[in-house]
Amino acid sequence: MSWLVALILLPLVGALVVAGLRDNDRAATLVALAVAVVELLLVVPTWLAYDPGGERLQQVTSFDWIPALGVHVSFGIDGIALVMIAVTALLVPVVIGVLNSTDKLPEGRSTGGFLSLILVQEALTIAVFAATDVFLFYVLFEIMLVPMYFLIGFYGGPKRQYAAVKFFLYSFLGGLIMLASAIGAYSLAVDELGEGTFDWATLVAVVSDAPVDTQVWLFLGFFLAFAIKAPLVPFHTWLPDAAGQAPVAVTVLLVGVLDKVGTFGFLRYSLPMFPDASEQLAPLVLTLAVLGVVYGSILAAGQQDMKRFVAYVSIAHFGFIALGIFAFTPQATVGSATYMLNHSLATGMLILVLGIVAARGGSTQISDYGGMFKLTPILGGMLLLAGMSTLSLPGTNSFISEFLVLLGAFDSRPVFAIIATLGLVLAAAYVLWLYQRIMTGPVKGAALVDVSDDVAPESAVGGGGSGEGGTATAVAPEKTTTTTRKAIRDLSGKEIAVLAPLVVLIVGLGFYPKPVLDTVTPSVEATLQAVQER
Repeated sequence: MSWLVALILLPLVGALVVAGLRDNDRAATLVALAVAVVELLLVVPTWLAYDPGGERLQQVTSFDWIPALGVHVSFGIDGIALVMIAVTALLVPVVIGVLNSTDKLPEGRSTGGFLSLILVQEALTIAVFAATDVFLFYVLFEIMLVPMYFLIGFYGGPKRQYAAVKFFLYSFLGGLIMLASAIGAYSLAVDELGEGTFDWATLVAVVSDAPVDTQVWLFLGFFLAFAIKAPLVPFHTWLPDAAGQAPVAVTVLLVGVLDKVGTFGFLRYSLPMFPDASEQLAPLVLTLAVLGVVYGSILAAGQQDMKRFVAYVSIAHFGFIALGIFAFTPQATVGSATYMLNHSLATGMLILVLGIVAARGGSTQISDYGGMFKLTPILGGMLLLAGMSTLSLPGTNSFISEFLVLLGAFDSRPVFAIIATLGLVLAAAYVLWLYQRIMTGPVKGAALVDVSDDVAPESAVGGGGSGEGGTATAVAPEKTTTTTRKAIRDLSGKEIAVLAPLVVLIVGLGFYPKPVLDTVTPSVEATLQAVQER
C-alpha cells in the first residue's frame, strides 16, 4: 500500500472511531487530533518520495472498479496535487487544535459527530486531488459535498439550512454538467480507440486532438463545475452565505482547500484535455477573473461581518488564480499553483484569528470592536500577520505568488493584468481598514465594553419663593454613563502553539519559497506544454 492510499484511508478509519465517542467530547477531540497529526506526519514520506523531475503522475495505485465501462479506482499525484494534499493535512489538526477557542457547537450536537465529519471531509478532499480516473474524480467531486453539507447545515449559524442547501445545489448541479462532458469525452475515446475509458492520461491524448467545436462544448461542462467550485463571479453567490453560516473550523476547510478543487480542476483537466478550447475561451475566463478581483475587493471593503469579509476577499484571490492559469505563461501559472497553497495558509490563519476574536467578544460584527490590541496584543499581532499575508506584503508567503501571476500576465495579457493590479490597492485598503476598526484606537464597542447608566437619587431643595414659606423645587436625577472593559483574554500558550506552524510557513515561504516552486514547476510546465503545442 502506497503512502497516498494510507493518506486517504487513515482519516476514514479515524472518523469511525471518533463517531463512536459521541458521548465523550474530550476523548473524541483527543482521538481526532491524534489521527490528524499522524495524517500530517504521513505527508512527510509522501513528499520525500516524490521526484519533481520524474514522471508526471507518481505513486500511482489502480485497480478495476467497473471493468465493462473502463472505470478504475486510480490515484496518483503530481506536484500541484502534492502541495494541496499537504496543506489539507496541515489545516485539519490546526482547526481541531483551536476548536474550543473558535466554535461553540449548537445545543444537542456532539463534538464527536462534528469531528468525524471533519475527518471524512479530509479523506475525500485528499482523494479528489489524487484521483486519476475522470469518473472517479466526478464521484468524489459530488460525494465530498455530503459531509460539508452536514457540517454547515447541522453545526452552523441561524441561517445554516439555507446556506447548506444553496451550497449543495450549486455544486451538485455543476457536477452533473461536468458528468455530461465526461461522458462526451468517453464517447470520443470509444470512437478513437474502439473502447471506452475514463483514464485521465488516455483521455488527454484522445480529447486534445478533437475538433475545436467539440472541445469547446466539453470544456464548458468542466469549466462550469470548476467555476462554481472556485468560485468565479458570477457563480460565487453561494460562498458568502456558506462561509458566513459555517462554523469557523468548517469555513477554514471550505475556503482554504475545498474551493481549490475548482482551480485545481482547471490545471488538471481543462487545460490538458481541451487545449484549443482553453485558448479560444481564455478571454472570457480572464474577464470573469479580473471582474472577480475588483468586485470581490470592493464588496470586502463594505462588509460588517467578519466571515463574509473573508469570503469576498477569497473571491478576489480566486480571480488572481484564474488570471494566472489562463494567461498561459510559465511564470503566471506557477504563480497560480503556488497561490493555491499560499491563499490556504494566509486565509486559513485569517479566519482562525478572526474566529478567536469573535469567540472572545461574542460577535462577528466588526463595528462591535475597537482598540482590542490594548487588551490582546498577541492576538493583535497574529491578525496583523495574517492581514499582511492576505494583501501579499513582501516577506510573506503570498507575495511571490501574486508577483509571478502579474509578471506572467503582463507578458501575454497586459490589459487584464493592469486591471487586476487595482486589486492590490484595494487589498491594502480593506485589510488595513479591518485591522484599524478592530485593533486600533480607544477600547470601545459592545464586544469589548459594558456600558451602564448610573442614576443619582432624586432630591428636593427648598427655594425662597415669593410666598412666605417658600416652595420646594424638584431637581431632576442626574445620569452618569459608566463604561467597563470586559475581561478579554489574550492567546494562551496552547493557541499560540497550534497557530505556530501557520506563522512559520507564512514567514518562511515569504523569504524562501524554493521548495514549493521546485515541486510545482515541472507539473505546470507539463500542463502548459499541451496548450503551447497546439
